[in-house]
Amino acid sequence: MVIGLISDTHGLVRPEIFSALSGVELILHAGDVGGAPVIDELRAIAPVYAVCGNTDPPGDPSLRASVDLDLEGVSVHVSHGHELGGSPTPERLLARYTADVIVYGHTHKPLVERAGPRLVVNPGAAGPRRFTLQPSVAWLTLTGAQVDVKILWL
Repeated sequence: MVIGLISDTHGLVRPEIFSALSGVELILHAGDVGGAPVIDELRAIAPVYAVCGNTDPPGDPSLRASVDLDLEGVSVHVSHGHELGGSPTPERLLARYTADVIVYGHTHKPLVERAGPRLVVNPGAAGPRRFTLQPSVAWLTLTGAQVDVKILWL
């Protein structure tokens, strides 16, 4: 199973996202979506689960506080990361959530970190360029118990 990971679109769906996520079976958006039109555009690629980020309006019915899924026997948790207060780190996320794979956003910095059998992933920011960071998304590939991640630069 191939899952597209995206975060921090802040209302912008870059044209490159369509080719970068082409072929994924599911999209997980880790917050700071920037409105329902973003989710509608992503749904043209694959079904979408999206969580609320710190810049998204509270109470948006298209966004959840967090998403917890079991995908091919792998537990996956998605949240924005801001709920931890300050800047989320892999250590803090691993201490708070028990999932095999933790997906978050907020920092705009792509990150893939393994902690034993567990994995923490930030796909980076796919929206407007901020700081000196290149926009990115990621592919999460599940093959049985094997979990692989690839950052894709936009």
